[in-house]
Amino acid sequence: MRRCLDYLAKVWALVHKEMLTLVKDPANRTLLIVPALMQALLYGYGATYDLTNVPYAVLDQSRGAASTELLARLDGTGVFHRVATLTSSGQLAGVIDRSEALVVISIPSDFEERVAAGQQAPLQVILDGRNSSTAGSAASYVSSIVASYNQSLGNVSSIAVVSRSWFNPNLESRWNMMPGLIASLSLIQTLMLAALSVAREREQGTFDQLLVTPFTPLQILIGKAVPSILVGLLQSTIIFLIILFWFKIPMNGSVWLLYLALFTFTTASVGIGLSISAVALNMQQAMLYTFMLIMPFMLLSGLLTPVRNMPEALQMLTYANPLRFGIDTVRRIYLEGAGLGDIAFNFIPLLAVAIITLPLAAWLFRNRLA
Repeated sequence: MRRCLDYLAKVWALVHKEMLTLVKDPANRTLLIVPALMQALLYGYGATYDLTNVPYAVLDQSRGAASTELLARLDGTGVFHRVATLTSSGQLAGVIDRSEALVVISIPSDFEERVAAGQQAPLQVILDGRNSSTAGSAASYVSSIVASYNQSLGNVSSIAVVSRSWFNPNLESRWNMMPGLIASLSLIQTLMLAALSVAREREQGTFDQLLVTPFTPLQILIGKAVPSILVGLLQSTIIFLIILFWFKIPMNGSVWLLYLALFTFTTASVGIGLSISAVALNMQQAMLYTFMLIMPFMLLSGLLTPVRNMPEALQMLTYANPLRFGIDTVRRIYLEGAGLGDIAFNFIPLLAVAIITLPLAAWLFRNRLA
């Protein structure tokens, strides 16, 4: 019992030293909280594909009741905002070239007569292809408005399509994006913090002094890992609270299961960071190695594009990416209300990364000692 208490006392001394190093500088205290707060808010408002403001121009050569009503429906959505009313076809290219309008709608002169006669009335929609995602969404929106107008005229198809969206009733992209940020934003800070942990002391010359103390490599590893894990969980909590209370995205799953997943994910991330820190000779190398990993982690995580859309070779590569399973686990718990049995497989790669990288870091510490 005495040996166990002595072991824990040594580990606590290392943890206490690391925590003091992190919080004694006011600038460090600011960096631990402010970036996560700002990034969560910025992503919440900026990283959204929802249509909220689509500037459009119109060339109405018909000027009849049908075209007036159709345009009134478009203006009444609150999404489409008319920025120009054109008088000739020669003005079409200008508003697109100058990025004044994302969409230009051209109504031919015989539009009214064709609609009254029940004939097919063409409606030209010109899109700015430089913003393909939003333009495509805008085109779909225009199509739905036209379909609704056709229905009001009595041109009803015998097949009725009824759509329903699970887990995101209003199809708001923010609901899909924000829960993934709980894992992805904390990864950046946690990975950097762990990667600089040993490199900083090696550059300052204090790590060699630490190696000649009675501490074992495992105790050094625990002392370095615990503060980084706590910081990662703190930043995840900040982002989680912003999503839940500021953006009011309802959570359907269990909080304890969410934190179990975040703890496993953060431990795997810290293991990678400590392995980087043990290999790097100085802080510059540690930062370089970290930045080299962060971008592939983000691109292959499924945060922005589905993993299933990637080539099979890249899909296999993502199994070594803890961020992929961290994001998927958090999303499923948060939005779907998934239970432990539903996401149990996601813990396997995370635990595998942690089991490999943490002993690897300890082995590198031991080799440094030798």
